[in-house]
Amino acid sequence: MITADMIYGHTDSIILCRLLDGDSYGYEINRAIRERSHGQFEFKEATLYTAMRRLEKDGAVCSYWGDDVASGGGRRRYFTITDAGRAYYARRVREWHDLADLMRLLLDEEQGERV
Repeated sequence: MITADMIYGHTDSIILCRLLDGDSYGYEINRAIRERSHGQFEFKEATLYTAMRRLEKDGAVCSYWGDDVASGGGRRRYFTITDAGRAYYARRVREWHDLADLMRLLLDEEQGERV
């Protein structure tokens, strides 16, 4: 099972990746994450919205209010990734790959069957 501690530090990257697919609102972002992870992970609502506010403050995303006619006309706050957000996402993905490579070196099971 994947825990929040395992994901900690990658929240921004996960959210920004979902926004690369197009503008979205919080619940829809979380649903996409849940579906993409085959139900193994989803953010707590407070975590998601805290991250969204931080990303907006830092200029990685911007938001706007939209009317969702399909669901009965309620107003939703949509988020869109900015150019700065795309650059930040690309940097974070490179960092993730570097970390994954390092972890493979440090935890390589072929060097002694430790599990």
